Amino acid sequence: MKEKIKEILVEVSEKPELMEALQGDFNIIEEVGLDSLQMINFILRVEDEFDVEIDFDEFDYDNLQSVSSFCEFLKNQ
Repeated sequence: MKEKIKEILVEVSEKPELMEALQGDFNIIEEVGLDSLQMINFILRVEDEFDVEIDFDEFDYDNLQSVSSFCEFLKNQ
C-alpha cells in the first residue's frame, strides 16, 4: 500500500525525484508540497485505487502527517 501511495504522490506532484526520497515518515503536506488542486487529485486517485470513499468534510488532515499515518487511515476505512 505504501508503495502505491508513493507512486500516486509522485504522479500527482509531477516530481519524479520524490520516488527515491519518500519514506514512511515523509510529511505529505509539508515535504511533498501539494497545492490544493493536487491534494484533491491525490485523494481522488487514492479513492479510485483503493476503492474507498473519503469524506472531505470529516477528513482530518493529521492523517497526512506521514505516508504511514495515511496508510493506517486507509486501512480503517
